[in-house]
Amino acid sequence: MITITEQASAWFRRELALPKAGAGVRFFGKVYGKTNVHDGFSVGMTRDDQAVAPVLATQKDGVLYYVDANDDWFFANLDLTVDYDAQRDEPSYHFTPQA
Repeated sequence: MITITEQASAWFRRELALPKAGAGVRFFGKVYGKTNVHDGFSVGMTRDDQAVAPVLATQKDGVLYYVDANDDWFFANLDLTVDYDAQRDEPSYHFTPQA
């Protein structure tokens, strides 16, 4: 499951100049960094309006946020909450293991 907070949605729409509908943001695992459940990997994101094989997806404010099948290894059995860090002016990512 992917959850996008209101503040994160506003940041993505502003920073990526997303239209009110039809846009997509793809999340993926990337080398270097750290998450609360990954060591040596962090979350990357890119605007990608053409979701081909999403394995996780949610719509928020007309934007499709998703993970495609190539990155299932990074997100498998985890719920992702995307929030906004006002001090850093960037998204923050928090993973919760699925029950």
